[in-house]
Amino acid sequence: MAFMVISSILLFLLLIYSIAVGATNIAFTDVILSLFGYGQGSASTIIWNIRLPRALVAIVAGVGLSVSGVALQSILRNPLGSPYTLGISHACAFGAAFSVIVLGSGTMRSTGADAIMLNNPYMTTAVSFCFSLIATFTLIAIAKYRNSSPEVMILTGVALASLFTAGTMFLQYFADDVQLAAVVFWTFGDVGRADWNDLTILFILTVPAVFYFFMNRWNYNAIDAGDETAKGLGVNVEKVRLWGMLVASLVTAFIVSFLGVIGFVGLVCPHMARRFVGDEQRFLLPASCLTGALLLLGADTAARLMLAPHELPVAILTAFMGAPLFLYLLIRGYQH
Repeated sequence: MAFMVISSILLFLLLIYSIAVGATNIAFTDVILSLFGYGQGSASTIIWNIRLPRALVAIVAGVGLSVSGVALQSILRNPLGSPYTLGISHACAFGAAFSVIVLGSGTMRSTGADAIMLNNPYMTTAVSFCFSLIATFTLIAIAKYRNSSPEVMILTGVALASLFTAGTMFLQYFADDVQLAAVVFWTFGDVGRADWNDLTILFILTVPAVFYFFMNRWNYNAIDAGDETAKGLGVNVEKVRLWGMLVASLVTAFIVSFLGVIGFVGLVCPHMARRFVGDEQRFLLPASCLTGALLLLGADTAARLMLAPHELPVAILTAFMGAPLFLYLLIRGYQH
C-alpha cells in the first residue's frame, strides 16, 4: 500500500513537471492555475492543446501496456510475457501498416509532430486487432500443446515478431514515397502525435480492461499455481486464458494503431512492481499500472528534453531501458 501511495504522489508531481518543462518553460504556479481553469495567455494554450493531452496519453498508454503485460505473464505463466516480447505488438504494427498502405487509412502531413494522420483510425484499429488475434491464437495454440515451457513461448514470440516485421518490410518495399515515409515515421512509437480525441478513445478502452483484469485477479492467482491447481479450484483455465489474451490484444491494438510500437513497457513494469508488492494480483495489478504510467511519462519527458528543441520518439528510450532487463531475466532464469 505504501508503494502505491508513494507512486501516486510521484506520478502527480511528474505530471506537473512534464507539463511545465519543454521548449518554453512554464512556472509551476501557472501550471496549477491553468489546470484549475484560471490560466491565461499562451501558457494556458500550450498546456491545454499540447502538453496536457500528451502527458495524459503517456499515462493511459503506460497503464494499458503494463496491465496487459502483467495479465499475459500470469495467463501464460511466463515472466517474460508482454505484448512486445510475444509478438503481439508486431502483429498490430503489421495490421496498421497494411491498413495505411493497402487500404489507404493514413495520409501524410508535411510538417510538425503529427507527420502521419490516420484519416480512418477505426479501420486501422480494426485491421490491427485482426492481425493481433492471429498472433494471440497462435500463442494460445502453442501454450496448449504439451504445456509448452516459457522458453518455447518466448521463441514463438520471436518467430511471430520476425514474421510480422518481415511482412511490414514487404509492404514498405511496394509502397510509394509518401506511404513509406508515413509508415516509417509512424512505427517510431511516440505519444506526441495523440490529441484529446485519441486520449478519449484510449481511456474509454483502457479503464474497462483494467477493471476486467482486476475482477479476474483471483483466477490469475490460481493459474500462477498451475493449470491443474486452478482447475481444482473451479477456474475455467481455457476461458480465462482466451478472454484475457483477447482483452490484452485489443488494448495493445488500440495503443499501437494510435501511437506506434512502444516496446518493453509491458515487460519491465510488472517486474519492477513485483519487487515491491510481490506476486499477489490484487496488489500487483494496480502497482503495475502506476509503474507503467510513471515509466512512460518519465521516458516521454526525458525524450523531449534530451535533445531539445528536437524530440526523440519515446519508444527509443523504452527500448534502451527494457533490453538490459530482458537480458537480465534471460540470464538469471524465469522464476518470479
